Order: sequence, then structure tokens, then C-alpha cells
Amino acid sequence: MTLDQLLFGYFPYLALLLAIVVTAIRWRQHPYSVTSLSSQLLERRKLAWGSTPFHLGILVVLAGHLVAFLFPRSVLAWNGEPVRLVILQVTALAFGLFCLFGLAMLIWRRASEPRLHRVTSAMDAVVLGLLLVSVVTGLITSIFFRWGTSWFAEVASPYLWSLVWLDPRPELLAGLPFFVQVHIFNSFLLLAVFPFTRLVHAITVPLGYLARPWQIVIANRRGRGTVNR
Repeated sequence: MTLDQLLFGYFPYLALLLAIVVTAIRWRQHPYSVTSLSSQLLERRKLAWGSTPFHLGILVVLAGHLVAFLFPRSVLAWNGEPVRLVILQVTALAFGLFCLFGLAMLIWRRASEPRLHRVTSAMDAVVLGLLLVSVVTGLITSIFFRWGTSWFAEVASPYLWSLVWLDPRPELLAGLPFFVQVHIFNSFLLLAVFPFTRLVHAITVPLGYLARPWQIVIANRRGRGTVNR
């Protein structure tokens, strides 16, 4: 067994197994722990500057990865026109930098606010570190190894599909630069630690609020009427 086979052939399945099984156990046995454990009451200003750009940036970047994974031929066809390729690359880089800014603010917030030290666990530090590695290696790839959206569709997408079809082909990644390999492995590492951290709150996105009926909120103070929300 080679190192590539271990890291990119077997570990992805272990990471996925941990993510599914441990998350299910945590949801069933400790449902109230499946939360982001908000610290907004302890500090708001830095949180606003960090949380919004981080979440917006990471969602757009992840959406781009998902599109390239599901529709690699469409991405390659889009990139066939140089202007469109440049637009896609610049957009991905911009949102990646936006994400890095937000993450840096969140890390600084945790480090600089004494009140937050009491509610910050070792696993929180691990998650922030892994996220930082993922974002930085992604940006290094985008800046120094050009046209990443094309080689993702040509190389990474077939590799990921080989995992889906239970026929892993880690040799597809052998020729990729070191930082790209670190970026890919770190993604699987994040998946493995996902159920043990506050990242698990991602599965509790309140989409039901979009379809729920209007509620009537009645103020308790005298002289206040009812307000539709």
C-alpha cells in the first residue's frame, strides 16, 4: 500500500463513515449539542465582520466546486472561451479572499477577546486551523497554479467520481502540485472531524422557515399592538 492509496484511496471512505455515523449518533443521543453554540452575546462587532464574509465566501466557493464536480464537461465548455475563463477564475479568487478575510476576523476575535476564551474548546481551535489550511491552500492554488477550474474538471472531478463508484483512483492526483494535494486531503480531514465539532450545525439550516406560515407576535408591554412576523 502506498501513501497515495492510504490518503486518497482509503481515508476518504473513513472520513465519510465517521461523518455519517457519528453525526447520526450525536443527533439521536445529544440533539441539543447539534448547534453552532453562538457567542454573539459575548461579542458582536467582530462577529459580524467575520461571520458574514466567511459564510458568503465559503458557500460560493463550495457551490463552484460542486458544479465542477457534477458538470465537468459544462465547466470545460464554459472555459473554452478565454474571457469567460478569466471571469470565472477572478470570481472564484475574489470570493476566496472574501472568505479568508472573514475567517481571519473570526480567528482574531477568538484570540483577542478574553471572554471568548472560556467558551472556546481545543476542537474549536482545530477546526479554525483546518479551515485556514483549506482556504489558504485553495488561494495558493488559484494564484500560482492557473486555470484551476479547468484542471479540477479534468482531474479532480474524475477522481471524486471514482470514489463514488467505489473504484478509487488516487493515481489521478499523483501529478498535482503539493499544495493541491494538501488542499484535497485537508477537505477529507475536515469531513472526518465534522461530527465532533460545532461545524455540525450546518445540517440544521432552518429551511423550514421559508415555507412556514406567518406568525402573530403579541407584545407584552402596555400600549403595544400585535405585529405580524
